[in-house]
Amino acid sequence: MKYDFTSIMDRKGRDAIAVDGLGMNPGFAPDPPKEGFDIIPMWIADMNFPTVPTIPEAIIERAKHPAYGYFNPSKEYFDSIIKWHETRNGVEGLTPECIGYENGVLGGVISALNVFCSKGDKVLLHTPTYIGFTMCMTNNGYDMVLSPLKQDENGVWRMDFEDMEEKLKTQNIHAAVFCSPHNPCGRVWERWEIEKAMELYKKYDVFVVSDEIWSDIILNGHKHVPTQSVSEDAKMRTAAMYAPSKTFNLAGLVGSYHIIYNKWMRDRIIKESSLPHYNDMNVLSMHALIGAYKPEGYEWADELCQVISENVNYACDYIKDHFEGVKVSKPEGTYMLFLDCTEWCEKHGKTIEELEKAGWDVGVAWQDGRMFHGPCSIRLNLALPLERVKEAFRRMDTYVFNA
Repeated sequence: MKYDFTSIMDRKGRDAIAVDGLGMNPGFAPDPPKEGFDIIPMWIADMNFPTVPTIPEAIIERAKHPAYGYFNPSKEYFDSIIKWHETRNGVEGLTPECIGYENGVLGGVISALNVFCSKGDKVLLHTPTYIGFTMCMTNNGYDMVLSPLKQDENGVWRMDFEDMEEKLKTQNIHAAVFCSPHNPCGRVWERWEIEKAMELYKKYDVFVVSDEIWSDIILNGHKHVPTQSVSEDAKMRTAAMYAPSKTFNLAGLVGSYHIIYNKWMRDRIIKESSLPHYNDMNVLSMHALIGAYKPEGYEWADELCQVISENVNYACDYIKDHFEGVKVSKPEGTYMLFLDCTEWCEKHGKTIEELEKAGWDVGVAWQDGRMFHGPCSIRLNLALPLERVKEAFRRMDTYVFNA
């Protein structure tokens, strides 16, 4: 490997909720470990790898100029995004007019829904569901209609198209939030699946917000298909949300963007985002994106996907071989596992709270899956050096699942 994915970073006291937030938000954050165990942060969705060096280099170079006043996004910013999507996703014909800044993907989701819907309207999502969708939609007065994903004979999560159509047909739904790749299940949707979903949305005249923030973290040879690429109607029906933050661990810098081809939709969403005067870019965030999307960033992202693939393969094999009663569908994208612990808990007479606490006590800081609509589930972040992943699974084996 050209880049560093093996160093174990000490993030304590370095503005990291992943370690400093333990015990700070009961019901959301894990508890801190017992004495004698260090923290292995495997809950909140950020990474424990040093990012590509071109990002701090770009930030430092800009910071050397001692003026940080008002500015407009540069041509290099737009060109970097256009080239990234052309190179990695085969997107052709993307222009700067179709790209717009968003302070965050969730802010972009709400701005889009505020254009597509009225408060109190129903919005279709798949479950398990990302907790961020749950919080932002509930806070903004939208009624989530959940269509459960179901696992096929090979354990692969699939959309239930019959259930989706029944709900679209009977519940007066005008908007859907689509997660591609899916968080927390890790599905990288095949083209035919996206086409079939988008045909349903077309049939029932449903606008779509497609969260594609995970689209760079694709594992074991799978391929991301942008939602807007499957048809001309999908292109004009969809507002897609992206960011370098998941790929390059930049969430603390804030900075996402939308791609919207439909001019009416784009104009209304930009207007909606402008109303609270919150949606202004940070100059260092702009330069961080430019640094991320340099040639080195392409190489780094490719190596990251190899590292995460190895971690995922190790973890899924270990679970299969050592943790009887724990089920997991191997993710095709993202760096998250979603563990179904129903059978294990029933066999051992334990609650999911007791199981989670056993992990927290020995420094395995994993996340309660019930927040993601998994009744007896745990979400597990594998974006750590493999050495730390192995240590975490050793502790799970010794102190948790086979204690």
